[in-house]
Amino acid sequence: MYVEWRRIERAGLKRAQESVVPLFERTRVFRAYSSWLVPGPLQTEGYTRALLRATARRRGLVDDVEQALTVRMERSRILRQGSHRFAFLIEESALRKRIGGIEVMAGQLAHLITVATLPSMSLGVIPDHADRSAIPPVEDFWIFDDAQVNVELVSAYLNVTQPHEVSLYARTFGLLQGLAVYGATARGVITSAINALG
Repeated sequence: MYVEWRRIERAGLKRAQESVVPLFERTRVFRAYSSWLVPGPLQTEGYTRALLRATARRRGLVDDVEQALTVRMERSRILRQGSHRFAFLIEESALRKRIGGIEVMAGQLAHLITVATLPSMSLGVIPDHADRSAIPPVEDFWIFDDAQVNVELVSAYLNVTQPHEVSLYARTFGLLQGLAVYGATARGVITSAINALG
């Protein structure tokens, strides 16, 4: 299903954030690939606030950023509650895109190092120098269990539910996992991004 952001956000960002809570609550296994941003549940309050403010300005929305932020931060509790499992893949370049200024970004990157230690979490970083011969760059996406894939576009939101399409994203995720580094090596890449902030 293709849904324009103006339809999703016509009642504001708070309502848009609330609309995905049931999906997050019922999903047991989350897989997400991000080349541009730190994925939502891993975001700090400052990082999320900066993104929501930019979204509201760009799309000309009512200013309910603080209310939307509260919903988003509450949704992040799933990282520590319940029997959810998470596999996040982030391109190194996403760690180097400054969102919210140096202090906010430094806090965000430090937070990534912390949440990577959670028992429910697998956090992989795809280094800039990874050989992309097997898998060229692809769009950011989320896989919820094996039931659906969500893709955010500039103008709209895609909700993919056809089993053969979901399996294509799952295979792509597997290929991307093969490019990622984990554990101490991933922490080293994140620490390097913190040091580069100056």
